[in-house]
Amino acid sequence: MEKVVRILAINPGSTSTKIAVYENEIPVFIKNIKHSKEELDHFNKITDQFQFRKDLILQQLKNADINLNSIGVVVGRGGLLRPIESGVYRMNDRMIQDLRHSPLGEHASNLGGLIADDIACSLPGAEAFIANPVVVDEMEDVARIAGHPKFKRISIFHALNQKAVAHEHAKSILRKYEDLNLIVVHLGGGITVGAHRKGRVIDVNQGLDGEGPFSPERSGTLPVGDLVRLCFSGEYTQKQIMKMIKGEGGIVGYLGTNNAYEVEKEAAAGDEESRLILEAMAYQVSKEVGAMSTVLKGDVDGILITGGVANSKWFVNMIGERVHKIAPVSVYPGEDEMRALALNGLQILRGETVAKEY
Repeated sequence: MEKVVRILAINPGSTSTKIAVYENEIPVFIKNIKHSKEELDHFNKITDQFQFRKDLILQQLKNADINLNSIGVVVGRGGLLRPIESGVYRMNDRMIQDLRHSPLGEHASNLGGLIADDIACSLPGAEAFIANPVVVDEMEDVARIAGHPKFKRISIFHALNQKAVAHEHAKSILRKYEDLNLIVVHLGGGITVGAHRKGRVIDVNQGLDGEGPFSPERSGTLPVGDLVRLCFSGEYTQKQIMKMIKGEGGIVGYLGTNNAYEVEKEAAAGDEESRLILEAMAYQVSKEVGAMSTVLKGDVDGILITGGVANSKWFVNMIGERVHKIAPVSVYPGEDEMRALALNGLQILRGETVAKEY
């Protein structure tokens, strides 16, 4: 009989911290800790949220009577590290340093590895890892050209969930992920749309702060001339401009909330502005899907829609009616990231994969 091992998975997002405890493949505890804009506004930097989020995690585990000493592996969502190949990475000092002082900027996912490492260090015999961080880079060289030699397009996207959903879809149709061409749409606090060709994400919008559709709290691609003029108007600091782009853009910028579900309710109740903003977001997502279909030269086996906002049938249908002629649309509401994190940790324990060094 296989030894039962407990794995703690930690996935900090922009508006939530998801945690799960697995016994091998079986989830025994799952919790989505929501964070309001008001709670997070108290912190100047995302790394300042470390103790706040860690304390909430430990409190939830205590409330669920989870014995911390029973946990053998802690797997955190990877953050804005230097570009790396896909896989599972053991936490080390260099990674901790880069997560604290990321070369690419701030993101809540940076806290995943930091909290995982801190908790694992307090447990006897436990180890900490990250898996398929947001900086997984499989882009082709032609996709890196931005349009001016001082700029380069980079790969930052929801790699963990996009890969997990793509593998799940392939399995459901009795195919291998490596044999398919897929467009995967992640609808969360940020939105990324990836072109998956034969197991590699050869192009994807940099959804953290730079391009693509606007989302519940990101502005996405903005009119560049107007943005430059705003930057040099003297009316805003760099920090304020970055907040407009990432954190106070998108739905929250227009409507004052990052809760797409609440906005949908307002739209259903007859609020025309709420309806227009959601329709515009679906419109921009659809345009990005169309762009990625050209990356795959029109050879698309499926369009997969996932993430928290994918729970909205109305919103997903608005995308589907624009893109369904490109390829069949499949919807995987929510996120498969917790299971993906846990199973990556389990593969390390079973020797099915070898942890990489950062």
